[in-house]
Amino acid sequence: GIADAGWRVGLLDVDIHGPSIPKMLHLEGTGLCMENDRILPVEIGTLKVMSVGFMLEHADDAVIWRGPMKISVIQQMLNDIAWGGLDCLVVDCPPGTGDEPLSTCQMLGDADGAVIVTTPQQVAASDVAKSINFCRQLKFPIVGLIENMSGFVCPHCGEVTDIFASGGGEALASRYDIPFLGKIPLDSRVCRNSDDGVPFIRHSAATPAAVAFNAILQQLQLQMTRSEGTKS
Repeated sequence: GIADAGWRVGLLDVDIHGPSIPKMLHLEGTGLCMENDRILPVEIGTLKVMSVGFMLEHADDAVIWRGPMKISVIQQMLNDIAWGGLDCLVVDCPPGTGDEPLSTCQMLGDADGAVIVTTPQQVAASDVAKSINFCRQLKFPIVGLIENMSGFVCPHCGEVTDIFASGGGEALASRYDIPFLGKIPLDSRVCRNSDDGVPFIRHSAATPAAVAFNAILQQLQLQMTRSEGTKS
C-alpha cells in the first residue's frame, strides 16, 4: 500500500523460522543475485523485498538456528543488502519478544517505531501487552496499535459479526496510552489473496477490510511524513 502511493519501500522479513513474505508476494522459488559483493533485494516495482525464504533451497525447509546465527543473519539483511535509496523500510517481525525483534530494534537505530498488532480477545491482548512493554524497556517508539481480525465479514451480505470478543485492541491502546490506528475485519478474501500471492488492497479495494487497511496506511504515511520533516 505504501509503495503504491509512490514511496520507495523496502520490506524485510525477519521471521527466521516462518518466512511468509515470499509466499504472500508470489515470490517463492526466487533466487538472490549479487552486485559489487552485495546481495540485491528482490524487486517488485518500487518495492524491494528481502527474506530468509529466498535463501532456502525448498520452501518447506526447516531453519534450525540458535540465537547467534539468527542475529548474524538479521544484521546482514539490515546492513549488507543493497537497499539503495529508500523512503521507508518495513520490517515484518514474528510475534513475541525473542531474538528477532530484539536484534532488529537494537540494530535499526533511528527508527520511526513499531506498529503493534493484536486480535480482539483477551488472551491475545495479554501477550501483546508484553510486546508494548518490550518496546518501552528498549526505549523504542510505538507508532500505534492495530486490532486485526476484528469481526467477520460475511462474503454474501457484507454483515460484520464479532467472532472474537470485541474491542480488546482499543482497550489495550487506551490502557497503555498509545495511538489506536484502527480495526481490520476478518475477511476470507485476505486469506485467499495471501495464499495466491495477490496484494489484497489492490484487488479488493471496495471491501470493508481494504477500506480499513487504507485508512491505517494513510495515518502511517502522515506520521512518517511528519517524522521526516522533524529529522530534516
